[in-house]
Amino acid sequence: MSTAPVIDVENLHLRYGDFQAVRDVSFQVQRGELYALLGTNGAGKTSTLEIIEGHRRPTSGEVRVFGRSPRERGAVRPKLGIMLQESGFSPDLTVKESVQLIGALTLREDRVERVLGVVDLTRKAGTLVSQLSGGEKRRLDFATAVWGSPELVFLDEPTTGLDISSRDDLWTAVDELRNGGATVVLTTHYLEEAQQRADRVGLMHRGELRREGSVAELTRQLPGVIRFGLPPTAPRPPVEASSQPDGTHVVETFALARDLKHLLQWADDHRVELQGLSAGPTRLDDVFRTLDADDPAQPAPSAASAARS
Repeated sequence: MSTAPVIDVENLHLRYGDFQAVRDVSFQVQRGELYALLGTNGAGKTSTLEIIEGHRRPTSGEVRVFGRSPRERGAVRPKLGIMLQESGFSPDLTVKESVQLIGALTLREDRVERVLGVVDLTRKAGTLVSQLSGGEKRRLDFATAVWGSPELVFLDEPTTGLDISSRDDLWTAVDELRNGGATVVLTTHYLEEAQQRADRVGLMHRGELRREGSVAELTRQLPGVIRFGLPPTAPRPPVEASSQPDGTHVVETFALARDLKHLLQWADDHRVELQGLSAGPTRLDDVFRTLDADDPAQPAPSAASAARS
């Protein structure tokens, strides 16, 4: 199997008139990865993906998908499955007809019955698209994206509008695709999904790729947080803590387990109740909130202020 990256983006730029939507973005996605490209609204991630998918030409830079330009649609497009943020199905077609139409355009082989079964739409095969609920339309979007088990799948906000059961079913289907060797690129505002499932994450902000790495690599850049309250008569705690306006104390630490153990032992020795105790490592959304810190004009938020958000 080739070890070349499935997606290779180098020094990508995109301008709309005087506005630079994408600025010098470079990254790679390896075969079999689930890569999450995340960013604030207007960060440039959608424009970046549209270039990778072959829908838009860059102002400058180079993009290769399976070693080819994404503009070589005959060579690249049959290998791609794309789930857009909003569906573009004809309201006058049935679910079955919609899947058949999109499937025929991909030039991949599959069966309508199998694909509808993956997304639990078998009983809706004869229903018009106009009569589907929002969640059912999202499942139809996914069905058409995974027709024929493509080698590379783009999922743009795939679980928006889905209930918990449908979300679980969708991710089970994604896992099956990956077990078959597929590569997945995810964009989502549900950061917990990226934290749980992504092999690597790229964080875009103001047109630039600000940070990239595994969730563990990104989150270890910020301290963990211990939060607790104390009775008025309690002695000074044994770890350095900042007092908050609500009366609680916050410890920011890169040695979370050690400091938490120390604090608990101190509380036991002094018969002190730690009120509302909570402790946890930095989360991906905490890292997300620090993106403005890369701008000289923006002060860097602390882990405590991120935890309050």
